[in-house]
Amino acid sequence: MTSAGSGARGEAMARVLAVTWDGGGNVPPLLGVATQLVRRGHEVRVLGHAGQRDDVEAAGLAFVAYRHARPWAATDPLSGPRHALAYVALFSDRGPGRDVAAEVGDVDLVLADAMSLAALQAAQRAGVPTVVLVHLFRRYLTAVWARGPMGLAAAVRGMRPTRLWDAARRVLVASDPVLDPGAPGSLSGNVRYVGPVGPPVRPAAVRSEPLVLVSLSTIFYPGQEDLLARLLEALAPLPLRVVVTTGPAVDPDALDAPSNAEIVRYRPHGELMPQASLVVSHGGHSTAMLALAHDLPVLVLPLHPQLDHPLVGAAIADAGAGRVLPAASDPPAIRDAVRELVADGPHRGAAAAIGARLRARDGAAVAADEIEIVLRGRERASARRPL
Repeated sequence: MTSAGSGARGEAMARVLAVTWDGGGNVPPLLGVATQLVRRGHEVRVLGHAGQRDDVEAAGLAFVAYRHARPWAATDPLSGPRHALAYVALFSDRGPGRDVAAEVGDVDLVLADAMSLAALQAAQRAGVPTVVLVHLFRRYLTAVWARGPMGLAAAVRGMRPTRLWDAARRVLVASDPVLDPGAPGSLSGNVRYVGPVGPPVRPAAVRSEPLVLVSLSTIFYPGQEDLLARLLEALAPLPLRVVVTTGPAVDPDALDAPSNAEIVRYRPHGELMPQASLVVSHGGHSTAMLALAHDLPVLVLPLHPQLDHPLVGAAIADAGAGRVLPAASDPPAIRDAVRELVADGPHRGAAAAIGARLRARDGAAVAADEIEIVLRGRERASARRPL
């Protein structure tokens, strides 16, 4: 480890390469941890898809674009088999590994998204310590993703997910071990639950009227625009205010806004949630955890049955903090669920209990602590190594 500076906790400055991919909700947790490391005096540069440059640099971090990875943009409107095949190709692509191999010469540690398998493999082959960041439920990653088409395609190409995760110095899970189904039992020795990583949570404001926040991901999913249209139809007759954030994948002008709804492409959820009474989501992990951290119940309509959306919805429903409806639900069924969840009831107490637990831990700070433990271990190993 270099000694060109010192971190906030007296550590010698380290050089960290953070590796990500353009997947929407996976990006903020990695940027949150990277930003925490920079605050402590470490040097971080982020390697990712070209379309991520603006978000990374807006966070004050140095960015390097992949040169050998397949072109990728999560907002491309792909349908049916093309959508699934594109993701299989993304996660089995060896190109990012070539870029990591070219970048690690002066690096003390690689922090990689759990699904960036080629990056992990390249760093481990180069002898650089790796830390894996899991941006969703670990149960989904190990029991579903690794054993499904994407994980199996990567394994066929020599990148076995579980082997790469087990070889990492740490696997940091940015989630809640109580909600994560099956997670507390039989954890590998390198796994640590750090808690969700997201923006600071402000206390709830006084709500003059019920506000429902509708957000169905910042990336493209088949059927997304149709579901938004049905949600607006369901919410139109209700005496509440609605804000819909479409993200870059859906044009707000393509949707008909009823008189009680505002449709925008983007507005920070951290600004809206303190005023909200309910969040309606597709089951994305980041949005769901942020809603619960604000003590808000969540109505989940899973957009993709093979992703983590159903698992997130089931965990929230099982905890009594919301409900799950099929994405194909008609407006009357959606309207009834919203009426129930906007009203007072035990679901509010359940959401508040989860929120208190999530707010009690700073996920970015805990993750940075774990990374610095790994870096100290590397420093001691280097000191013992004979010249």
